[in-house]
Amino acid sequence: MLKRLSIMLFIAILAWVSAYFFIHTDGETQGQQADSSSGQMDEDKDSIPENADEASDPQEAAATLDELFNLATQGKIPDSPIVVGETTIHTIEETLGESNHITDTSEGTFYHYPELDIGVTNEVAADLRSFQTVFTSYDLEDVTSFRASDETRYYQDEQTDQIILVYNLPNHYVLKWVFPNPDDTTDQPAADHISLSKNIEDIAAIDEMSLDEKIGQMIFSGVNGTQMTDETTDVIKQYHVGGIILFGNNIENTAQTVNFLNGMKEANADNPYPLLMGVDEEGGRVTRMPDEIKSLPTSLSIGRVNDPELSYKVGTILGQQMKALGFNLTFAPVLDVNSNPNNPVIGNRSFGSNPDIVSQLGIQTMKGIEDKGVISVIKHFPGHGDTSEDSHLSLPLVDKSYDELASLELIPFKAAISENADVTMVAHILLPEIDSEYPASMSKAGITDILREDLNFDGVVITDDLTMGAITNNYSVEEAALQTVKAGGDLLLVAHNPELIPAVVNRLKAAVESGEITEERINESVERIIELKSDYGLSDEPTDMPDVQPINDAVERVRERVS
Repeated sequence: MLKRLSIMLFIAILAWVSAYFFIHTDGETQGQQADSSSGQMDEDKDSIPENADEASDPQEAAATLDELFNLATQGKIPDSPIVVGETTIHTIEETLGESNHITDTSEGTFYHYPELDIGVTNEVAADLRSFQTVFTSYDLEDVTSFRASDETRYYQDEQTDQIILVYNLPNHYVLKWVFPNPDDTTDQPAADHISLSKNIEDIAAIDEMSLDEKIGQMIFSGVNGTQMTDETTDVIKQYHVGGIILFGNNIENTAQTVNFLNGMKEANADNPYPLLMGVDEEGGRVTRMPDEIKSLPTSLSIGRVNDPELSYKVGTILGQQMKALGFNLTFAPVLDVNSNPNNPVIGNRSFGSNPDIVSQLGIQTMKGIEDKGVISVIKHFPGHGDTSEDSHLSLPLVDKSYDELASLELIPFKAAISENADVTMVAHILLPEIDSEYPASMSKAGITDILREDLNFDGVVITDDLTMGAITNNYSVEEAALQTVKAGGDLLLVAHNPELIPAVVNRLKAAVESGEITEERINESVERIIELKSDYGLSDEPTDMPDVQPINDAVERVRERVS
């Protein structure tokens, strides 16, 4: 009898647990479906799910978030056949059926399905918004602790109060995690939904470009002389280069430099994409400023002061110097940790031998440059500070493991990337324990595996100068350029010998036509480059003659501070 009662009691408990689980999960699903069909098509929905399950194990949550972010870089989310930027409305309706609720918005037409809203622009899926439990099971802290957002936005109206974490991903994708804004009821709300989008208009513009034009955007060319020539005009007009770099031998004085850059911009007038106008201006011994503009002191002297505010000020001055002359990009700051006293190429170009100081001061300099509307290039990834050879002359070798790099050289780059660095220059350094065949600038292990995947860098990757001895003593420039593209690089710096540009263009074009690389691979880089130009609002408008005295006064105050 007792045994029978025990069995009956066990069955009753099991039935009660099953009923509770069914009611709980069914209610949650119905709530999410209600959200999905609410008709609010701003990325900031009015409906907020009541409670989403939280990941119980932080390590498991991190692994799952890693999968979600990796899928997003391909334009995908779990359990959905839609690929953002590729799937047409015909395929959507063929796969999911016709939507019973369609909303027209300024961002496109949205088709509503259970737990899924699909925004369509030009007949292609451009925005995928998901209310699946796989996303709503994460709270604000889960996501922010996994990865810092590139931007944080806020949206509020009479019914909605939301915080939006924006992540700029590779391949031109943007992932947004949308949460109710924390309030008195909870400081770590569960996600309302995610939005995965891609700018279809930008994609369409790239699709309209010829292969020659696309390849041209990937080339950052040097020029000869101090004024416009037929050769420089051809580099711009015939080969459609994406950028121009000047060196000391191209610069005589302020007026000449402004006029020279204005001439290049005028030659590029028919190109819808403005030129990147760059210069190696770090201060100290690496300066290209004309005599009328005072140069900043060395990074090492600034590192000794170790004041982030001073470093930020240095960055703003660099930005002002660039703007005054008509440049829109500077190859600074140096984020190399000067760990080798016999290093012949870095030395006082570094903020010092302490990676934390290099990180903090380098980031502040980068932000100062950017805040003046000038593009900053962090360099020389993965770290040139422990080399004993000059890569201008030969190929340096650094015999370090990944763990050794991560404990020193990579620290400043990882920190700067977490602070939204836009462009990273990759050095000509051979790291046999990472890649025994190619230097970092040509290495898939270096560019794609470490820089992009491990450090989550989704900006523009530029090579160090491909005409340096480290490359030309071992490869042809055009083969080095091709290998860089295969490895994941975007911009190819051919800083000297512009007569090499045709060979580089022809080699890349032949590689696409033969199938050695795909045009989609070219498109990935072109998208990043064009997005960079758009983000900074670059144009080919001419620069007026500047008054440099206020800038010089600011330089002098910095010099006094570090003396």
